[in-house]
Amino acid sequence: MDTTNNCQLPIVNCQLLNKSYGAIQALKDLSFKVHQGEIYGIIGPDGSGKTTLFRILTTLMLADSGTATVDGLDVVKDYKKIRNIIGYMPGKFSLYQDLTVEENLKFFATVFHTTIEENYYLIEDIYKQIETFKKRRAGKLSGGMKQKLALSCALIHKPTVLFLDEPTTGVDPVSRKEFWNMLMKLKAQGITILVSTPYMDEATLCDRIALILNGEFMQVDTPKNIIAGYSEMLWSVQTNHMYRLLKDLRKHPSIKSAFSFGDTFHITVSEQFSFDELEMFLTDEGHSDIEIYAIQPSVEDCFIQLTINNG
Repeated sequence: MDTTNNCQLPIVNCQLLNKSYGAIQALKDLSFKVHQGEIYGIIGPDGSGKTTLFRILTTLMLADSGTATVDGLDVVKDYKKIRNIIGYMPGKFSLYQDLTVEENLKFFATVFHTTIEENYYLIEDIYKQIETFKKRRAGKLSGGMKQKLALSCALIHKPTVLFLDEPTTGVDPVSRKEFWNMLMKLKAQGITILVSTPYMDEATLCDRIALILNGEFMQVDTPKNIIAGYSEMLWSVQTNHMYRLLKDLRKHPSIKSAFSFGDTFHITVSEQFSFDELEMFLTDEGHSDIEIYAIQPSVEDCFIQLTINNG
């Protein structure tokens, strides 16, 4: 359910979008609204429809049916105008590998009939971090520096809406954190940001998130509200035999679900089930060093539960 505030005029408005690739339906009657100044996250695994949606909204692809507007402009009829007011950072680094950092930025400024100097205030915090390498070819940059250059190029014409398709995939944790700090500063300047990511931990940094699977939004709300709506009893379990723990957990009738989360397993259980009962069961199965404790759900736990409920 989308809990959009209907008192605001949406800057992105999608109604019943559909897109198929042969027999594969990438988007299924997708409808949602994004408002001015939001960081709106589209969270889901690879193949869930995120990139297809972004390509439609950035006028690079036509939907099979449905409508979409960006800042009141139709993505089909007004595609030229939309391209002048949006910034787009695709998942794959798409700048000119043989041009230097400085040459790439100048090129994109020229394409949009502006200069680096005119909108430098927008990219100053980002560009300062790569300015030392301004004479280096883009293809020779590290992943984090490529990310900062791509964002600078997407911002140099002062877009109204910024579309970021999995911008932190393959980037180290420090660069990921720096990148999100930059997004918060851009939001403070009034730029609306749509960001897709497979990283569930990034969801909590968004104002609202849409959990997407198989081309459909399973839930749209603030991260806090989505977590608050989690209704299962959730435990974390570890033992000395982690490699076979998942199989053992899944065969107990009182355990509803069990999934790997880093170096532990998260399980949902029946209300009457107790720690002692689980510990006894695992001991009988040959486990020792057993650790069981109740935990608060994350967005990833909520996503998994929605996946199970919609399965």
